[in-house]
Amino acid sequence: MNCQVNQSLQQTFGFDSFRQGQEQTINQLLNGHSTLSIFPTGSGKSLCYQLTALHLPHLTLVVSPLLALMKDQLEFLASKGIAAASIDSTLKGNQAQEIMSAVRSGDIKILMVSVERFKNERFRQFIQSVSVSMLVVDEAHCISEWGHNFRPDYLKLPSYKKALNIPLTLLLTATATKKVKHDMAEKFAINEHHIVQTGFYRSNLDLSVVPVASATKSAYLAKQIQQQTHFNSGCGIVYVTLQHSAEQVAAYLQKSGINASAYHAGFDSDTRSQIQTDFMAGKIQVIVATIAFGMGIDKSDIRFVFHYDLPKSIENYSQEIGRAGRDGQLAHCITLANLDGLNTVENFVYGDTPELSGIEHVINNIQQETVHSRWELQLLQLSNGSNIKQLPLKTLLVQLELAGVIEPMHAYFSDFRIKLLQPIQQILAGFNEQRQSFLSAIFKATAFKKVWGSLSFDNLLQDKSIERHRVITALEYLQEQQMIVLETKGMTEVFKVNSHELSDPALAKNLHDYFVDKEEKEIKRIAALVRFFQLDSCLSFNLARYFDDKRFNDPLFEGNAPNKCGHCSVCRGEVAQLSYSQQTHWPSDESLVNNALGLKLHLAEKITQPLTIESYCRFFAGMTVPLFGRNKVKQLAGFASCGSQRYQDIREKLALLNW
Repeated sequence: MNCQVNQSLQQTFGFDSFRQGQEQTINQLLNGHSTLSIFPTGSGKSLCYQLTALHLPHLTLVVSPLLALMKDQLEFLASKGIAAASIDSTLKGNQAQEIMSAVRSGDIKILMVSVERFKNERFRQFIQSVSVSMLVVDEAHCISEWGHNFRPDYLKLPSYKKALNIPLTLLLTATATKKVKHDMAEKFAINEHHIVQTGFYRSNLDLSVVPVASATKSAYLAKQIQQQTHFNSGCGIVYVTLQHSAEQVAAYLQKSGINASAYHAGFDSDTRSQIQTDFMAGKIQVIVATIAFGMGIDKSDIRFVFHYDLPKSIENYSQEIGRAGRDGQLAHCITLANLDGLNTVENFVYGDTPELSGIEHVINNIQQETVHSRWELQLLQLSNGSNIKQLPLKTLLVQLELAGVIEPMHAYFSDFRIKLLQPIQQILAGFNEQRQSFLSAIFKATAFKKVWGSLSFDNLLQDKSIERHRVITALEYLQEQQMIVLETKGMTEVFKVNSHELSDPALAKNLHDYFVDKEEKEIKRIAALVRFFQLDSCLSFNLARYFDDKRFNDPLFEGNAPNKCGHCSVCRGEVAQLSYSQQTHWPSDESLVNNALGLKLHLAEKITQPLTIESYCRFFAGMTVPLFGRNKVKQLAGFASCGSQRYQDIREKLALLNW
């Protein structure tokens, strides 16, 4: 097998030798051992599954968190003549059906999807019908609740793997602390000896922390970029926290004669895609971006990464600077640091913590809406009703699963729409009598208007001999044969409810305590970042130590990073001391009370429960929550009037007021 693997490496991928850790990972997988591989950004993690997939008998299923990651990987695989595809939201017409047909026939070796795709009943029905040799989880730290980018849906991947009977798993990440590493491995029963870690330290990254006042940041940034580009004609990324900051800073750089463009999630997908394409092609020299930009960006000549604002955590900082210098040449990573933006990164954390009343709303909804131990939900409706953002709401649902209160059964689309491409009689004529009868029942239960028809499953399934999954299979087949166009929407999740666990009087409080504890850990993570930037010992060494820089199976290896790297600001004798550079001002107590009263009156007839102190805090901090969005609270006087203050200070201030 080693001979065949080396042959693939050279003939298919055009590489003469493996990078560190790649060969061990591939050999372990081909010997049937699930593996966790932790390589620095840009060290060739993707090759581990790409090459392995060529030597496995069946499909390799890759779960990736971002569309941009998938598209880059697919372009690379296509350039090497490897049959790969993704099923994602950008597919049009019959493209998804064509990909499924190619997977079934074995013409596609690698299929990429997002974790959310598993909720799609049409996809689950399809993937259960094919043999899968290996599950690959990219950015696998998303699995761990102890990680910085935890995504609740990732917690379900071990059960998906088991349900699909996939024999092999490969977890890939660049950033994992010791706790996260062991958490990931445990969830997929990966033996410690099958964790491949190559070391974290990158000697070509020059790390600097430069205290800069907010008022002079843009001018300092422009001057630094002009110097960077004067010396080496490379390109770079400037990271900011907020969308409007990205546009403001990009505009300033443009006025300074720098070829810069903003990038953030507020742009439509076509605009984001064009900006990214232009950057990759060298048509844009500097991208000023929120964290929406970066994952999946594999551009080798990024010579500098600036942090205009504080990153969200040491993990985020590490990922973002990891995009620089992938060609092994010198790259500068410079943080323009002060404490002015500390409240902004903290507010992202506080804004995601559900209120106790919101958690109680979810529990009450389960109690009231459960029929025959089944509870159905549509996420957006529940988010609006509970005033919990969708991501923390997903986390809450996972915690209810872990507590044994609910158990996921399946998900389905509430709305199936059919457009006929052939007359019904012509469609029926191509089938035998039994199938004609089955299809006739489907069409009879479909209310056709001018072009589209809506299928009523309620009417159709009154005939107990008809099963829902058979109906979906038939409709998928008709679409594959270009007899109809099928559209689905209204994702509804179905859970089995354990009424005994649901009746626990302490349930809501325990769940709220979990989120408060999570909130405290995230705030401590930000504090750790601030401490890191003010260290008086080597930044490179401390960063590597934070990520448990060592290799398994090598007890003599103590990490790649020297105690003094010689290429960070601390090693150059420049120890940073961070402070506030702007004076913040509080509104008058009278103004706060009047604005709070205005909020209360505005919402009086729109909500059933009284506003909590947290709601008032979020109002004055300028946070966006479902309650505020749907009731146009942003237009009220006082919204975000304390936006420059730290959340805890707002809470303490409001507690002292005489309401």
